[in-house]
Amino acid sequence: MTSSVLKTKVKICGITCLEDAQAAVEAGADAIGLVFYPPSSRYVTPAVAAQIVAGLGPFVTTVGLFVNEDAVLVKEILALTDIQLLQFHGDESEQYCRQFERPYIKALRMSPDLDPSKEMAAYPGACGYLFDAWQPDKFGGTGATFDWQRIVSLAGDNLILAGGLTPDNVDTAVEAVKPYAVDVSGGVELSPGKKDHRALKAFITAAKRSKSQ
Repeated sequence: MTSSVLKTKVKICGITCLEDAQAAVEAGADAIGLVFYPPSSRYVTPAVAAQIVAGLGPFVTTVGLFVNEDAVLVKEILALTDIQLLQFHGDESEQYCRQFERPYIKALRMSPDLDPSKEMAAYPGACGYLFDAWQPDKFGGTGATFDWQRIVSLAGDNLILAGGLTPDNVDTAVEAVKPYAVDVSGGVELSPGKKDHRALKAFITAAKRSKSQ
């Protein structure tokens, strides 16, 4: 069986409390994302993140999002929270990303001049590549989409689509790109950091419809 007929994986990012994390899992989320980037409105402290991780089942992937963070602090947070997967959203190098002895995802912001294939090749150790919308002054969380046709040829078991996804457009996005997974934060929120549980269910249901062959 190829990835083209598997259910799309779903990550709900920007989780700030255990209630929302559990609601996401109950709705069918495969992973939850915790933002360790203080300028973000969805920032979560390591102590709260540890409580969230401890309150989830063993088959839920927990993802820690960092932006150009000091490596010592990343290691401290990993020791406290036991996050399973890392997501780097800044200008981190391959060498930096590989030092933590955890699988990692590299986020690539789709600026007009970015060559997706070239950027992926710069991070051979990544287990996945998350493609997000670009704004010059923001590291994700823009609420905007980008031209999905730019990455259609790259579709595979390591491609994660993000950027402006909502319950209303995620089925179209999955059909167009056929990604391994989709990632959403603002598109399922009542306010930054507070999830809309109805929107969570609607988004995950739409995203997990089988991809056409």
